[in-house]
Amino acid sequence: MNKSNLIKGTIILTIAGILTRIIGFFYRIFLSNAMGAELLGIYQLIFPVYGICFTIYASGLQTSISRMVAAQAGRGNYKNVKRILHIGIMISVSLAFILSILVYTNAKLIATSFLNEPRTESSLRILSYVFPFCGVTSCINGYYYGLRKTAIPATTQLLEQIVRVIFVYVIVTFLGNGNIEVTCELAAFGLILGEIASSIYNILSMLLTKSKSSLICSIRKCTEFKSETKVISKELIALTLPLTGNRLSLNLLHSFEAILIPLMLKKYGLTNKEALSIFGILNGMVIPFLMFPSAITNALAILLLPTISEAQALGNPKQIATTTSLAVKYSLIIGILSTGIFLIFGNNLGLTIYHNQTAGEYLRVLAMLCPFLYLTTTLSSVINGLGKAHITFLNSIIGTTLRIILIVILVPRYSTMGYVYSSLISQCLITFLDGRVIAKETHFTLDTLNSLLKPFIIIFINGIIMLRIYEFLLCTISLNPVILLLCCCVILCLIFLCFMYLFKALSKNDFGTNPTNQTFAKP
Repeated sequence: MNKSNLIKGTIILTIAGILTRIIGFFYRIFLSNAMGAELLGIYQLIFPVYGICFTIYASGLQTSISRMVAAQAGRGNYKNVKRILHIGIMISVSLAFILSILVYTNAKLIATSFLNEPRTESSLRILSYVFPFCGVTSCINGYYYGLRKTAIPATTQLLEQIVRVIFVYVIVTFLGNGNIEVTCELAAFGLILGEIASSIYNILSMLLTKSKSSLICSIRKCTEFKSETKVISKELIALTLPLTGNRLSLNLLHSFEAILIPLMLKKYGLTNKEALSIFGILNGMVIPFLMFPSAITNALAILLLPTISEAQALGNPKQIATTTSLAVKYSLIIGILSTGIFLIFGNNLGLTIYHNQTAGEYLRVLAMLCPFLYLTTTLSSVINGLGKAHITFLNSIIGTTLRIILIVILVPRYSTMGYVYSSLISQCLITFLDGRVIAKETHFTLDTLNSLLKPFIIIFINGIIMLRIYEFLLCTISLNPVILLLCCCVILCLIFLCFMYLFKALSKNDFGTNPTNQTFAKP
């Protein structure tokens, strides 16, 4: 996969990710108004359970499928590519069914003992139905990522969000008799319908695709290669088990952290309602804002893993270094741009979008996380692509454990600012540890001037000017404040890109191939 194809694939996934996040923003605005901060906080509490289960039946498998498919496709062995997907789906769906039964039958125990919120019980029961559909979708997406065919996973991502939002909005608006109120149960049911739709779409796409790497193969042909199937099964399981074990341990820590935040806020002196409201604001309003630009870095990370894996399988360290340098550069640029926007327009975004001043304040103070969050995603994907997932696991465990310790120490003393300090310190540590590993393994080059200094100066000079223009226009023209604010943010991004190109921080060579950067040839 050459550099141009990496960029094209990233653009496809980025467009889908941005569209999904835009829809998700309006959906979260709708939920925040229809549910209120407390109910939104309760709804967010079910996602640690979802995350733990997803890690067991899908997360590690998706990565393993992507990596193995990329390696086999790079060697031209498309029969094994089919078998990898078949085996992955069987394993994932089997695990998902078991977890669905366990969560459904133990929902009350999980709600009261694990989440410390009995009101999540009914939502957990509803959520348990979604697991098998998520398993199928994740495996097929991993298959397409391995083949660098990003259009179908991108469409799947968008379809899931559209179906979910339309269902909840239609039910509430047209069947609520004018009472615009969303319950946690209704929102959870929307998740199920969205995943069912995306799963059906993925299966139909596979069945209708006529290519040498399509899913369809006759039972007769499959049975002719039982020995190869057995070998692939062992390899897939061997690759998946440590990935799943590592991610499960990490997810358990993240889940514990999410449950710990409201408890520590209550230790600070807040009531249960106030603590859940702040938790809802942080996880339901602020974090989605911070993660919005990660549509680009997430798309890049998804394609980096199979690209690095294939380059390693074919013995091309130069391509690994070149690809890593490019990915790190743009992760930093996007992170600095995002930090500038959230620092400058944070308060206005919170007030205008969510009608919540607290959300705007939290957005500003958490803005410094952006470069570290986006860069860590990229670095982790490169390390995983090199087959060293245990390193990213260890680094993440160290950083997350430190964050939990700091939350226990700082939040009871400094409330939400304690959470901010904890997050920033731990994320910096994870980024540093991952960066040290990447520097040693890939010998990539970091263009400090164009990746750090120029973006920093350009965004803050132009950002301050744009803020003054926004404040002037807000007082002088009669335009919807949301539209005006979003237009100013988009214009600021465009101006930033223009100045970056003008000052040669961005180069055309980054978006194409040349003789010196040509990648390995297919066998």
